[in-house]
Amino acid sequence: MPKQEGQKSKLLTLLRILEQKTDENHRLNVPQLVQLLEQQSILAERKSIYSDIETLRSLGYDIQLQRGRGGGYWLAGRTFELSELKLLVDAVQSSKVISAGTSNRLIHKLEALCSDYEGTQLQRQVYVDGRPKADSRTLLYSIDALHTAISAGRLVQFRYKNNSTWTVSPWQLAWEGGCYYLIAYQDEKDPANIRNYRVDRMSYVKVLDRPRRGKEAFAAFDLPSYLRKHFNMFGGPEYRVTLRCTADLEAAMRDRFGQDTLFLPEADGYFHFDVPVCVSDQFYGWVCGFGGKVEVTSPAEVRQGLHDMVQELAEQHN
Repeated sequence: MPKQEGQKSKLLTLLRILEQKTDENHRLNVPQLVQLLEQQSILAERKSIYSDIETLRSLGYDIQLQRGRGGGYWLAGRTFELSELKLLVDAVQSSKVISAGTSNRLIHKLEALCSDYEGTQLQRQVYVDGRPKADSRTLLYSIDALHTAISAGRLVQFRYKNNSTWTVSPWQLAWEGGCYYLIAYQDEKDPANIRNYRVDRMSYVKVLDRPRRGKEAFAAFDLPSYLRKHFNMFGGPEYRVTLRCTADLEAAMRDRFGQDTLFLPEADGYFHFDVPVCVSDQFYGWVCGFGGKVEVTSPAEVRQGLHDMVQELAEQHN
């Protein structure tokens, strides 16, 4: 091997050793580095290690040295802090739409971004509210195809949960309730409107060589507002609903409807506010979930819808 190529190989191997075997709590001195290089069939003199480390530093690698007993070199600057990697791992493991196998593969790749010692801390188990993770091998490919279509401004075609085929104009992807949703404009069926589709229920996603439509419909589209109006992403007729709540629910209501929602206090400790809502059984279920602490005061048809659903449930359980 020519000397120049041999030096490159030595530098790359030394860098890989520092990446895998060192961190702030695990350092390697020069004799240890020489030994690890020899295990890779690379002979090195102790004095050459110092110049190699300086070369890596000149290339932008943050290699630190602690002198004294137990000291040595370690790679300090990394793309991600360990705490950031833990957040990414937790997000992957807690997602219901990423299969266990895919989770393990992604986490294994994330482990390569830290030392071997820190990598053991990434084998975390996040509890996902009692439900098994999905086993959709096509999910990642579907997401990639949808991103491609959105960036290119093209139509997409896919099969949906009941094997019906849809051709829609994709505009945005949203993450809501632990699932990916495609926000798209559909005009193949009446009425033409903005709809959402759960990505893990799609299959055979295909990007078509035809321009997407719906630019006018999305000109003033506000995704956070859309998500707030749709409970569990279910659609329904939109109403301006007035909700009356006990004082202890203020934080919960701001989390659901946004920090800018205007709350009007009442003398008895309650407060009320108006919000746009796509009324559905999921919305009624959300109201009931507060055990009488949330009241729909208007409009009358929404109050009646809630009353009818509660009465029907009561009759079913008598």
